[in-house]
Amino acid sequence: MSVYSMTGYASASSQALAAGAAAPAAEPGNEAAARPENGARSAVTVELRSVNSRFLDLAFRMPDELRALEPALRELLTARLRRGKVELRLNAAREHDGALPQPQAEQLNRLARLEGSVQNWLPKAQPLSVHEALLWCKGSAPAERLDEAAIAATRQCLDGLMESREREGRRLVQILMERVARLRELAVQAEPLVPQVVERQQQRFLERWQQALDSAGAAQAMSAEALRERALSEAASYALRIDVAEELARLRAHLDEIERLLQKGGELGKRLDFLIQELHREANTLGSKSAALELTQVSVEMKVAIEQMREQVQNIE
Repeated sequence: MSVYSMTGYASASSQALAAGAAAPAAEPGNEAAARPENGARSAVTVELRSVNSRFLDLAFRMPDELRALEPALRELLTARLRRGKVELRLNAAREHDGALPQPQAEQLNRLARLEGSVQNWLPKAQPLSVHEALLWCKGSAPAERLDEAAIAATRQCLDGLMESREREGRRLVQILMERVARLRELAVQAEPLVPQVVERQQQRFLERWQQALDSAGAAQAMSAEALRERALSEAASYALRIDVAEELARLRAHLDEIERLLQKGGELGKRLDFLIQELHREANTLGSKSAALELTQVSVEMKVAIEQMREQVQNIE
C-alpha cells in the first residue's frame, strides 16, 4: 500500500456538451473526432490544491450556477482523501460566446414552420434574414450539461491529485528511512560511551577518596581494600544514574515500528507523529543522563534528526 503526502496539485478540464448531444467515439490518435461540431461550447476547469492539516478540511471556490454541485463534489473528495486542507476551484469558461452557432436541421425546420404560421396570420410580415435565423438558433440551443462536465473534470483532477500525493509520499518515505538509519548509527555510537564514562568516573572516585583521606590524615585508618570498595560502590551508584541502555532499547523499538509502518503504507500520519514524540522523549532522556561530551553530542544529533523527521511526518496523510 502506498504512502500519500498531504501536499499536491492537479488540474483537469472537460468539455460541456449541449443537452441531448452525444460525443462520437474518438479513434486512437484522433482526439478531435471526439468533439461534436455544435455540442461543446464551454469548458469546465477544475483545480485541486492540497496542503497538510490535522484533519480533512475542504474548501470550494465555484460559480453560483454550479454551487448545487458541492455535495456531490464533497462526496467524491471524502471517498479518497482522509487528511489535508484541500481547495477545489471550479471555473466554467465559455468558448466563443459571441460567435453564431452552426444551425441544426431540426432548428431550421422548426423555424420554417413558425415563420409559415406567422405569415399565414400576418401576410405582410417580412421574411427572416439569415442573421436573424442564426440568432434564433443560438437562443434556442439546448442548455449545456455543465454539471456532468464538472463531475467528470473533478474525477480526472482527483486522479491527478492522488498521483501527485503518491509521488510526494515516496520521497517522504525515502527521507524518513534515511533518518531512521542515521538514528540507528547514533545509537550504536552511544552504546559503548556509557561504560567508558563509568570507568573514568570510577578512577576519579578512587583518586578523590585517596586525596580526601590524605588531607585528613586518615590514610592509616582505612585500608586500601576498604577504600577501593567504597569507590566501587560510588561508581556503581553513578553507573545506575547514567545508564541509557533502556532508553536506547526503546529508541530502537520505535525505529523498528516506524520502518514497519512505512513499508506497510496506508493512513499512518497520526501514528508516525506519536512515534516521533516518543523518539524525542528518549533523546531528551539520553541528553539529561549525559555525563560526557561525546554522549551530549550524540543526543544533540539525535534531536536534529528527529526534528527533521517530525517536519516530514507532518506532511503524511
